[in-house]
Amino acid sequence: MRAIRRFLPLVIAAALAACSGGGVDERAPEPGDRAVARVEGAIIWASDVKREAVAQGLIGEGEPLDNTSPLFRRVLDEVIDQKLLAREAGRRGLDDSPLAVRRLEATRERILGDMLVDSVVDRAISDQAVRTLYEEQLRLARTSEEIRTRLILLRTREEADAVVGLLNTGASFEAVAMERSVDQATRFSGGDLGYSTLDVMPEAYANALRDRPAGSTVGPFQTEGGWAVLRVEDRRRETPPTLEQARPQIVRYLTYDKVRQLLEQLRGRADVDLLLGPAEAPAQEPASAAPARAQG
Repeated sequence: MRAIRRFLPLVIAAALAACSGGGVDERAPEPGDRAVARVEGAIIWASDVKREAVAQGLIGEGEPLDNTSPLFRRVLDEVIDQKLLAREAGRRGLDDSPLAVRRLEATRERILGDMLVDSVVDRAISDQAVRTLYEEQLRLARTSEEIRTRLILLRTREEADAVVGLLNTGASFEAVAMERSVDQATRFSGGDLGYSTLDVMPEAYANALRDRPAGSTVGPFQTEGGWAVLRVEDRRRETPPTLEQARPQIVRYLTYDKVRQLLEQLRGRADVDLLLGPAEAPAQEPASAAPARAQG
């Protein structure tokens, strides 16, 4: 059933071409494109196969697809099957049913909408636009301090006091963590918590560490998980990401922003009447909502 659900949209897309009428266009749809098959006189181009591979998530947008590879041949077979199924659907008159007309029109609208979005985004997201936003964020950013700590977590205050006594006699923090800490996530790495900034730490940890220098032992203090003893290994200024590290997030933001602007413009010009009653406000933002742009 899952394979059928995945296959149906492909059949619909192929049916669009089958129902469009007109003669066979022998011209390559893209520069350097290559005809790789012919089905009942209709040409299948290498770009058709690559587009299908992208749609199935087999390759990423912009990745090459060698037309001699097994993957290309497998997807080509699927595209051929799509055309055969669409032609047979047309022969049986299924393309004339009201349901088919509505589904084909919905597919056409989705494709055209995607093409419009692609064209708007392609113009908006240039290397210069990415660099400009990156430099703006660098100016706004307040680089914060990162602290590397180690943790020994105990069940009771008495156990925590005993551990502090051991440490005061010169016992190794790492060795004591491995022997006595009840935090299974860190005990076997000597309690190493790595680098974190205060704003992402639990409040009890952040308050205890705020002004403590590297090399100091902190605690014991009570947390949700028990009684904690910390050692401050290092303090350093947080390093901002490089342009290349930040690029994917910047591109996502610019894409969302341009699509939002486009839809606001289109809705502002269009006559849209909702025929439903007022909807209840959602309890929370949907998971697909774009994250707010950071200001510092």
